[in-house]
Amino acid sequence: MSRSLSALMLGALGIAVLLSLGVWQLHRLAWKEGVIAAIEAQIGAEPVRLSTIASPDPAADLYRPVTVSGRTTGEELLVLTGRKGEGAGFEVIAVLETDDGKRVLLDRGFIPEAARDDARPPVALEVAGNLHWPRDADRYTPPPDPGTGLWFARDVEAMSENVNTMPLLVVARKVTGDAQGIVPVPVDTSTIPNDHRQYAITWFSLAGVWAGMTGFLLWRIRQRTD
Repeated sequence: MSRSLSALMLGALGIAVLLSLGVWQLHRLAWKEGVIAAIEAQIGAEPVRLSTIASPDPAADLYRPVTVSGRTTGEELLVLTGRKGEGAGFEVIAVLETDDGKRVLLDRGFIPEAARDDARPPVALEVAGNLHWPRDADRYTPPPDPGTGLWFARDVEAMSENVNTMPLLVVARKVTGDAQGIVPVPVDTSTIPNDHRQYAITWFSLAGVWAGMTGFLLWRIRQRTD
């Protein structure tokens, strides 16, 4: 009797812990979906002219839709990247000199590897996009390669210092003017991880397995004591 009771208590405790972890992940899922919905609402809000924002703030203005017009200077930084179905390529971060005389970073979008050395002279552009301060880098991301000039992450602060611009990045959504073969890669929420549903299913599945193992153990104990 004592062995059955111990097995039952251990089984019940394990099931309760695993179920609570599953429920916690469901709460995290609801929270993350709320965060993503808020970001999507911010991304899709009515744009404002960049010139009306006196001092863009990485916290308050993250994802803010803006419009800006000006002329690229021919200065650009290439970030090694890739696109599904297209293979390796580069994100083109250009210097845009705005109509009101400011220098800002403009993420114009993606070019394939073969277009790296194509001529992209200064060009007038009207851009609709979003302010962004991406956190692409981690401790394993190498620094820019001085030999090739390639970057491996969009580091707004370092890039702005490198080409002497304001510390902000406009990620193009729609470009009017000569695109020069560059395909915009707009800001969206697809890169925000949201695996809480899978985690919840895992915990609930483990709870089911634990319950089955507990039932089997109780059956074995009963068989031995009959």
